[in-house]
Amino acid sequence: MVRYFDDAPSQSTRAAQVWQILVSKAMNRQTLTYGQLASMLGFERAGTLAHILGHIMHYCIQGGLPPLTVLVVNQETGLPGEGLIQAELNADRENVFRFNWYGLIPPSADELSTAYGKAK
Repeated sequence: MVRYFDDAPSQSTRAAQVWQILVSKAMNRQTLTYGQLASMLGFERAGTLAHILGHIMHYCIQGGLPPLTVLVVNQETGLPGEGLIQAELNADRENVFRFNWYGLIPPSADELSTAYGKAK
């Protein structure tokens, strides 16, 4: 049966959707703005992304992965939001670009939710 992200729009399900977008951007050495990401998800504004990105950030931290969320940046500053930068932005972004994301089995919505829950 075909399922759509709009059919189950929980934060963890949306995080699984965003994971796919960010992996694609990483493999193409690209960033995207919060507004662009919100638009891809069909959101009217980017303010709803903090918790969704938090799921991914905590999964990456707990799994020892490069911080995939550094690819989402503010349109004006070109920087990720506060709390989404781990240590050294340029080094982190380069590590994200170099990592073989397609070698990983993508996390499920449940795995992302568990990582987020552990961090809270």
